[in-house]
Amino acid sequence: MAKEFLSSRGIEFEERNIRSDSEFIRELVGVHQSRSTPTLVAGSRVVMGFDPGEYEAALRGI
Repeated sequence: MAKEFLSSRGIEFEERNIRSDSEFIRELVGVHQSRSTPTLVAGSRVVMGFDPGEYEAALRGI
């Protein structure tokens, strides 16, 4: 749902698969303090899980 949300708005994003690269899980937990997917990082804001309202607010701030 998160990918579709971003794509439908023409927003470019980088998808990181934590199953294929252990460095991504270390960054998710260590840098962003998240243990859930999806996690959106928009500027300095981190949104854990998918919440359209939170995504909108985070994207307005960048």
